[in-house]
Amino acid sequence: MKKDYKKRSRNINRTIKITDLDAEEKKKQSSGNKKPNASKEKEKPFVVEPKKEDAFEAMDEKTKAAEEAQASAAEAVEAEAAKSEAEVEAVSGEVEGEAQAGASEGKEKKRGLFGDDDEADEALSKKDEQIAELQDQQKRLMAEFDNFRKRTEKEKSSMYEIGAKSILEKILPIVDNFERGLASISEEEKQSGFANGMDLVYKQLLKMLEDVGVKPIEAVGQPFDPNFHNAVMHVEDENLGENVVAQEFQKGYMYRDSVLRHSMVQVAN
Repeated sequence: MKKDYKKRSRNINRTIKITDLDAEEKKKQSSGNKKPNASKEKEKPFVVEPKKEDAFEAMDEKTKAAEEAQASAAEAVEAEAAKSEAEVEAVSGEVEGEAQAGASEGKEKKRGLFGDDDEADEALSKKDEQIAELQDQQKRLMAEFDNFRKRTEKEKSSMYEIGAKSILEKILPIVDNFERGLASISEEEKQSGFANGMDLVYKQLLKMLEDVGVKPIEAVGQPFDPNFHNAVMHVEDENLGENVVAQEFQKGYMYRDSVLRHSMVQVAN
């Protein structure tokens, strides 16, 4: 607005100067023609003071109008800002109210769940009972698992013993045949190479059985025991006591702590 005002004042000054120059030239011409009265009469229309004042008044009115427009715009902006602030305050008030309402509802729910200290203590005692029950169940499961592990190990070992017994029982007849063959050899043939070879194989077989835990059962001269002996005959012998093994027909064997084969014996009465 100030720049427009300055430009307009400059244009007004220029027009004033131009009118002054025209007035001077007209005076000179009138003086040359010697008509002073006419020049004076013609000078009256070129008075610019009233025009200058009118221009300034128009400029003042325009500036005042612009200032009033700016003031009204500023007032409108201030009104809009105040309105927005009021809306923000209203929204914040609603949010705070909702937050307080939610907090109060949460407190009421907690009070509903655990209204008193007695109820809280009851809940804690129930939890402790549940924990104790779970610990008891865990101990029982661990004990059952330990028993199961021991039982399975025992079954595995027993299965191994059963399998070993089944194989050793098939080997024992071979040992019996070696014993019968060596017993049938005469004294003259015992020094032969064939007899010595049979004897070496028989001894090697007995050594292998002993290494795996097979041992023969002592029978002759021992009291009769049905757990180890199988009586097939009875004999009257005054030299032997009652229920004493007089003769062994088939040798018996033990595998570790169990009987692999009972001894077949003759018992004296």
